[in-house]
Amino acid sequence: MSFSQRILLRNALLVCGVCAFLSGCKSKSDSATREAAQPPFMSAVAAPLPQAADDAPPPEKTDGFDGKRALAQVAKQVSFGPRPSGSAAIVKLQEYLLSELKSYGCEVETDSFSASTPAGRLPMKNLLVKIPGEKPGVILLGTHYDTKELDNFVGADDGGSSTGVMLELARLLCHQRGKYAVWMAFFDGEEAVKEWSDDDSRYGSRQMAARLAMSHDALKIRAFLLADIVGSRNPVFRRESTSTKWLVDLVWGTARKLGYANVFVDESAAVDDDHDPFLKRNVPSVDVIGDFLASGYWHTPQDTMDKLSAKTLAMVGHVFLESIKQLQTQ
Repeated sequence: MSFSQRILLRNALLVCGVCAFLSGCKSKSDSATREAAQPPFMSAVAAPLPQAADDAPPPEKTDGFDGKRALAQVAKQVSFGPRPSGSAAIVKLQEYLLSELKSYGCEVETDSFSASTPAGRLPMKNLLVKIPGEKPGVILLGTHYDTKELDNFVGADDGGSSTGVMLELARLLCHQRGKYAVWMAFFDGEEAVKEWSDDDSRYGSRQMAARLAMSHDALKIRAFLLADIVGSRNPVFRRESTSTKWLVDLVWGTARKLGYANVFVDESAAVDDDHDPFLKRNVPSVDVIGDFLASGYWHTPQDTMDKLSAKTLAMVGHVFLESIKQLQTQ
């Protein structure tokens, strides 16, 4: 994912400088290295988790969404260590996600595929939760669960936070039935293996968007709500300017009504992310993504649990739940 500043940097061919600035931007083509045992990272989550969870509002104030549970889901992901596509750690995470979703009573489809990357072909897997509705039409939610391949990068916010939110949403939604079906996509391969480009990024979302287009299911999607980097202690969510305007208005209007206008601000910025393959197929889409360029820890080993807030996760989950309710009435 990238704001327009990143696009400008890339176009100016400052890749090496950017990588140095982001502390350890590199790729590995040796599959054996990818499968090497990951170091333990539980120490990174044990101490700050209780403090980070203290600021969570009670679930009854956020439509049942439990920010502490969402934060614990992030900690579980981080406990696996770095989780780049094709690694042994991401396989363990995939197994955990499937087990957790099925424990909520969710119906989950998997799509295992092989992606051609600058490091060779890599195995990847998308997960798609399908909650039936009463009438034709789908509300799609999305997150990516992989982390960029950087030394000691556990991606608490970038990959972990949005996936924690989606797991908590699944816990609440999988036993409900609304007017329209709710599908939840867990994308592999969002991160670039080497350098962000149309070909080297968004592998999972490109795969799913293409499959849904071929099956004509893409025509059923009334709205796609994507979450990414949504756990910061100092959150700012700008209106993503390439997203579908009426859907952005709906989500940001919902946030304002819930009292989050100081976080879901009326400024705008352009972002490349997993909503792009769906926008290209005329699926109404919105990207809720934090200001990662200002965070100071994006794509560095400092993207750890102590940077996150259960309150922020609860806020985002609350906005998603209420936005879904509005979409169900349309």
